[in-house]
Amino acid sequence: MSKIIAIIPTYNEAGNILPLLGKLFSLASNISVLIVDDSSPDGTSQIVIKLQREYPKLHLITRACRQGLGSAYIEGFKYALKKGYDIIIQMDADLSHAPREVLKMIALIERYDLVIGSRYIKGGGVYDWSYPRVLLSRWANIFSKILLRTQVYDLTSGFKCLRKNVLEEIDFQTISSRGYAFQIEMVFRALRKGFKVIEHPIIFQGRRYDKSKMSLPIVIEAFIRVLCLFFNRFSRGRNTGSNIINK
Repeated sequence: MSKIIAIIPTYNEAGNILPLLGKLFSLASNISVLIVDDSSPDGTSQIVIKLQREYPKLHLITRACRQGLGSAYIEGFKYALKKGYDIIIQMDADLSHAPREVLKMIALIERYDLVIGSRYIKGGGVYDWSYPRVLLSRWANIFSKILLRTQVYDLTSGFKCLRKNVLEEIDFQTISSRGYAFQIEMVFRALRKGFKVIEHPIIFQGRRYDKSKMSLPIVIEAFIRVLCLFFNRFSRGRNTGSNIINK
């Protein structure tokens, strides 16, 4: 059986971590979970430590301060490669990504290198987001898709399944994105390396009543980073859409 690990960055997710872990560990016996917590003031890491007694495949990295989504995932990726995991799952901690989709994405990874949980292909969708938030997300994806010349419809998705060889081919030292631009950059780099990518439709359950972790600096960073990736692609003249398969 393949060794599988779900990497989940957390910041103030004390109310969500228990139900999420219960659902993930009920899926299959070969799934491990790594929580990368940025010293959440609400005690998320302390809850995880207690749950490790119940779940032996639950692992925790606690960082000294809030350092951003991108660096959390990079730290998690390095851990997964060091420990010899074959398949890596990226997902949010707030239950916006349905754990039931994990097994479907793992099944697809048998034929592809990267599976993206997509809100913006047929069968996908978004619930419980305000209209401005939906508009911002759709605009960001359309803008990125056009500039980067890719057929991926949900470049900003945080729900992914990857083979370890994708991570082995990416130089993490050259990734500077801290926020949601990290998601775009990871897909872009996988495409540039020629990996086979597919989008799998998901229903995203948003945070209508919780405080969003999106901020103006994150939006500005994503805009600037996409422009940088565009000039990188343009200068090398390579299309990033030929290895995309949409369901």
